Amino acid sequence: MSDFTVKNNLKAVLGPGLTDLGKTGKAESGEDGKSFAENLTDSIKQVNELQKDADSAIEGLVTGDSQNIHDTMIAVSKADLAFRMTMQVRNKIVEAYQEVMRMQV
Repeated sequence: MSDFTVKNNLKAVLGPGLTDLGKTGKAESGEDGKSFAENLTDSIKQVNELQKDADSAIEGLVTGDSQNIHDTMIAVSKADLAFRMTMQVRNKIVEAYQEVMRMQV
């Protein structure tokens, strides 16, 4: 049975930026020393690049520069999937923020 802990899911989503939550429960930086905000910014930049690649692939197909519809559809699918994943991460971050704001001190 696979492990569905928050720690493992964060590792899968954030990649190498979050290596260990440690004994203190605080996030520790990975080898590259990137913070959560830097990882999030990098992820958004990657999604933007995929969107640009998909746009250029569509433009090439429409103008006749490219005849390969398969590569165009793959680029569009990658961009769509990356954007959907980004939106889900954003939704979870907003949901977590709202939950913290509802906590009584």
